[in-house]
Amino acid sequence: MAKKNKTAITPTREEDYSQWYQEVVKASDLAENSPVRGCMVIKPWGYALWENIMHDMDAMFKETGVRNAYFPLFIPLSYLEKEAEHVDGFAKECAVVTHHKLEKGKDGKLVPAGELAEPLIVRPTSETIIGESMSKWTSSYRDLPILLNQWANVVRWEMRTRMFLRTSEFLWQEGHTAHATKVEAQERTSQMLDIYAEFVEKHLAMPVIRGQKTESERFPGADDTICIEAMMQDKRALQAGTSHFLGQNFAKGSDIKFQNEEGQEAYAWTTSWGTSTRMIGGMIMVHSDDDGLIVPPRVAPAHVVIMPIIKKGGDNTQVIESANLLKKALKANSFHGRKVEVEIDSRDIGGARGWDWVKKGIPVRIELGPRDIANNCVFMARRDTNEKKSMDRDDFINNICDILDNIQDSLFQRALQFREDHTFSIDSKEEFYALFKKAKGYENGAFVNSHWCGSRECEEKIKKDLSVTIRCIPFDSPMEEGTCICCGNASSKRVLFAKAY
Repeated sequence: MAKKNKTAITPTREEDYSQWYQEVVKASDLAENSPVRGCMVIKPWGYALWENIMHDMDAMFKETGVRNAYFPLFIPLSYLEKEAEHVDGFAKECAVVTHHKLEKGKDGKLVPAGELAEPLIVRPTSETIIGESMSKWTSSYRDLPILLNQWANVVRWEMRTRMFLRTSEFLWQEGHTAHATKVEAQERTSQMLDIYAEFVEKHLAMPVIRGQKTESERFPGADDTICIEAMMQDKRALQAGTSHFLGQNFAKGSDIKFQNEEGQEAYAWTTSWGTSTRMIGGMIMVHSDDDGLIVPPRVAPAHVVIMPIIKKGGDNTQVIESANLLKKALKANSFHGRKVEVEIDSRDIGGARGWDWVKKGIPVRIELGPRDIANNCVFMARRDTNEKKSMDRDDFINNICDILDNIQDSLFQRALQFREDHTFSIDSKEEFYALFKKAKGYENGAFVNSHWCGSRECEEKIKKDLSVTIRCIPFDSPMEEGTCICCGNASSKRVLFAKAY
């Protein structure tokens, strides 16, 4: 039997994909579990990644007229009750505050005291409390549209948690808008999904499928939910962003009314849309390998690490000075609106230094020693391909942005090819069931485009039988006569089935 190459991450993807993911998060120094069940501590390398995501996405929002605001963490229980379907959808995930202070009991231990007149919900999402503010800000059609976003944390009391993918507390952005017309609100719903798709594909290098959620998968209380779905390396789907057309449901619950151009009183049409730190989890699972994290350059906390070759007990002045000059020259370049970010790692820890940066996923690693300086060269390694080569120092400085762009593009193309290789159209129920019944672990699984009659019964049966859901009805799915993969009744369009996170 051939001996496997040693990898930095144990177990490998093939051996245990779920545990591999957890080990990549740990080895790359992104985050760690906190003392609070289901919550995580995001470490500096991980938070810098999130900051880059926030910065770039925030700029895209503001280009469309959206402005940032902030709303309370606590929501009165009565606010959620204004929209019955909404509260039902989140009831099992809500964290509830019932007291406002602590006192010492008879045994000397602290106990809750000062019961609140009305329980407060730690926000799972903010439609209801933002609607309360919108109702005070809106009296005329001239006050509309209202285009808001907030960067915040939310709490959803998850039973099964996994860092970045599903945690009890997570970071996100949530956008909320109010409009005078239905058409304008629907256009905003689509516009924001397009922004998500563009960001995820161009910045995170993750190809996505855009589509509409089925009625049973919609956001609680929404008239329509549209989404983007990405394929992970275990062929499961990850919902990477959603945008919701809320109709007038929340406007009626929150009394968001205005006088229209005809002088009549009308309810506003509202939307909400959001993405979260779950995108980081998706990025890990789409790009990383058995040696650790791989970060697309456009969101990387740093683009290049320079590792001077240090001689113990020797004079390292020249190599340190050369590394600093190289860093300064590289940072003079602009890569998609920000400076090329460079780290210098002078630690004397041998080969472990290079492996640390491999596991952290930095796009480019440079080794720099006296021989390189004498030859005006650098020794470069790319994280995406593991290619290593010597380059002329000036050429490297002048071409660093092209190198980073090439890495970004190669990651996207590799992920796109992977998705295409594992996406199938299936018309046979037997073949459909056979594929998903063996879809366990890293080797098996797929995205499957099959016909569906539109009934909730068929959707629920497939979910019960196979743990497979309709991820979306793709926008680009053509009208096509066929028969439902479950019941055999007539169908006019294929939908996307997959196991999902």
